[in-house]
Amino acid sequence: MSEASDSLMSTYARLPVTMVRGAGARAWDSEGREYLDALAGIAVCGLGHSHPAVADAVADQAHTLTHISNFYHIPQQQQLAERLTALTGHERAFFCNSGAEANEAALKIARRYGHERGIDEPAVIVCENAFHGRTLATLTATGNRKIQAGFEPLVQGFLRVPFGDLEALDRVAANRPNVVAVLVEPVQGEAGIRTAPDGYLAGVRDACDRHGWLMMCDEIQTGVGRTGEFLAQQGSEVAADVTTLAKALGNGVPIGACLARGVAAEVLGAGSHGTTFGGNPLACRAALAVLDTLEGDQLTARAAGLGAHMRTRFEQRLAGVEGVKEIRSRGLMFGIELDTDCGELMQRALDAGLLINVTAGNVVRLLPPLIISDDEAERIVEGVSALIREFLGRKSAA
Repeated sequence: MSEASDSLMSTYARLPVTMVRGAGARAWDSEGREYLDALAGIAVCGLGHSHPAVADAVADQAHTLTHISNFYHIPQQQQLAERLTALTGHERAFFCNSGAEANEAALKIARRYGHERGIDEPAVIVCENAFHGRTLATLTATGNRKIQAGFEPLVQGFLRVPFGDLEALDRVAANRPNVVAVLVEPVQGEAGIRTAPDGYLAGVRDACDRHGWLMMCDEIQTGVGRTGEFLAQQGSEVAADVTTLAKALGNGVPIGACLARGVAAEVLGAGSHGTTFGGNPLACRAALAVLDTLEGDQLTARAAGLGAHMRTRFEQRLAGVEGVKEIRSRGLMFGIELDTDCGELMQRALDAGLLINVTAGNVVRLLPPLIISDDEAERIVEGVSALIREFLGRKSAA
């Protein structure tokens, strides 16, 4: 079954296929056809599909206690907070259900931080081409006018600067004394895997220290090992005041986390923020299984090494191909920018048995699971490179 359903809102332009099963880096549709997944549910299934450790943990917890409200202590939630703070250097965690919710918590921390300092209308600096979510506040923080259109009035209190421009931060500081925080992605995923320039995150940290701002890192897509460090900021030897996680944290079980340290960890008190489902036993048990597997199988180091190898192979396979503008990567995040829109490559890849994504119109984005084998990695490189070469060849001939 691949037809659109009249009972669903038309919020997605779905490809004509229905996925019914997955295992590792493979997925199967309702017709029994197999696909190699180079997208991992948009960086969600870092351990691949149906990972036994996660499946067993979820099944066991579902038979024990799925949900209980945050009126009570939840041991799995406490254990997960302890694990994450130890891994990241943060001090406290708030659990929710998605990346957008984690970013909403970060923004509330920033505003409360400002009000506690006598700033009546606190403002947060965000970056051009950023993506932080689709709730009203995170939609406003997102630097994509196309997805904002039709949802005005947007939320006030955001100032936008170019990504990678440290001088822009000081220009804002000189003119806007109500700034309280900077929210930044170490790698802009939706914008086409645009990595922060060398020294940029350290420069943001310095600016925040000098001006008394909170540094807030959105690691929804980069976190949980994907870039070759548990957090991408750790690769820059930077420690944010607030870090947000989601996506790969539950390997498909919805969970988000807002981590904080220092003064940011003390801003929210009882009654100032909350969620019904956030941090329930089921989601936290899944996340604990993810962390156990990530550490036990040394998958973060694997992401660094395999990512570097795949980058080299892409450069070899696409060297000299007219129309390939740039290949960008960080760990197992890849963006191959073409000189023309290439959305049709998603369907062409599907026809070839590959699951990929095109973002920003002209960037092939690949986010394979961290558990892929060397052979699967080579199949992704060969398959995607062949699709790009054929696509650009036809465009050139036309």
